[in-house]
Amino acid sequence: MNSYENIVIIKPKWRIGNYRIEKIYRDSTDYPEKLRNIPESPDQLYCAGDISLLKDKSVAIVGSRRHTIYGKNVSLMIGRRLGEANIPVTSGLALGIDGFSHEGALEGGGRVIGVLGGGIEVMGPIKNKNLMMRGLDAGGLVISEYEPTFPPKPSTFPARNRIISGLSEALIVVEAGMRSGSLITANHALQQGRPVYAVPGPINSQFSIGTNLLIRDGAIPLVLIDDLLYDLNIYDEGEQRKSAKSKLSEDELEIFEAISRLDGATVDEIVKETGKTAAFVNAIVTILEIKGIIETCGGRIYIVN
Repeated sequence: MNSYENIVIIKPKWRIGNYRIEKIYRDSTDYPEKLRNIPESPDQLYCAGDISLLKDKSVAIVGSRRHTIYGKNVSLMIGRRLGEANIPVTSGLALGIDGFSHEGALEGGGRVIGVLGGGIEVMGPIKNKNLMMRGLDAGGLVISEYEPTFPPKPSTFPARNRIISGLSEALIVVEAGMRSGSLITANHALQQGRPVYAVPGPINSQFSIGTNLLIRDGAIPLVLIDDLLYDLNIYDEGEQRKSAKSKLSEDELEIFEAISRLDGATVDEIVKETGKTAAFVNAIVTILEIKGIIETCGGRIYIVN
């Protein structure tokens, strides 16, 4: 059980929906140790929701507000996979990749942690606020180092990025341009000793140049989401495979079974076996790869793990 002895309850008027906003000082026993030890750790945290998540093992997912369909699908899938594994997903609750990662986590039955660049009471725009409230209703948490009515400023968003990475066991960057704020978060993570994973993307895409450069400079390419789960010691390989396969969609199961029957197959062979289009098959095998259900052998042949 949490000790609330060092928590200061803010004035009753400071609430978000049905949730009161609590203030945790840096010297409180409820202040997370992993955040206390980062450079320039915040003096206090304003929190709404389940503060026990501050000490849970969590993973941060960040990326651009402007995004591709690929980036949206990948962030949804990673968030969903972490949700299914009961690993809270931390993000800045921005539009784009951040929001999709939280959507995915909630779809997977997981919980989320939102780190704001302004006060909790003035959270906006409305789409972000609605997602924040859904996260709170699902047992999640929203935090800020700023007083509840403090308006966000351009300088506060880069500052909050150190908290996103500091609270997490690892950071995943899905899509990022050359000047993306996600690269600031990645830099914080490296300084804090957190592993940084980057999702590879097309080398001619402006949305993937940042992630590809991160990989060039030593970030871990996130090709199979289960690789991250192994690294975090979530649960063993057999349980991961069983859990993932039991949650396949009808389309995913059809392609998975075709690859199983063929004992390994190219996209063309899967197309012939299922009667689906090449575009459809390519989309589904990408999902199955990220889920860790299949892998490529020699770059062209898909095999079942």
